[in-house]
Amino acid sequence: MTDWPATIAVVLGVILCVLSAVGLVRMPDVYIRLQVASKASSLGIALLMLGVALHFGELSVTIRALLVVVFIFLTAPVAAHVIGRAAYITGTALASGTTPDELAGAYDPETGRLAGLGDRLAGEEAGGELPTTDDTGEDTGRR
Repeated sequence: MTDWPATIAVVLGVILCVLSAVGLVRMPDVYIRLQVASKASSLGIALLMLGVALHFGELSVTIRALLVVVFIFLTAPVAAHVIGRAAYITGTALASGTTPDELAGAYDPETGRLAGLGDRLAGEEAGGELPTTDDTGEDTGRR
């Protein structure tokens, strides 16, 4: 009874994983490749695990498949973000048609932090005082 839905889920998962692999080769820069790798392959693996859970129909297999999907959904975006940030900080070029570069000038090249945030944290580490009010004049409670 669950053979057809399991087969369809596995086939769709394999198609998405293959499209993700093709996208890694065809996309013009590392940032777009990261998007393809994290989104399409995550959904592909989720469909594969759905097919596995439907095929076996046992609670223990279903729980393991669900845990795999949760793990992939939690780690793939974080890994893509870290790799993308490292690529941007090291100066990896954007694709020629990419406009605008919204982060241009926002990173401090020496520390790798956002320019405004690095100054605030440096003042805190040096014992300097942080503002105790926000933009509206409300007390933030920081001292």
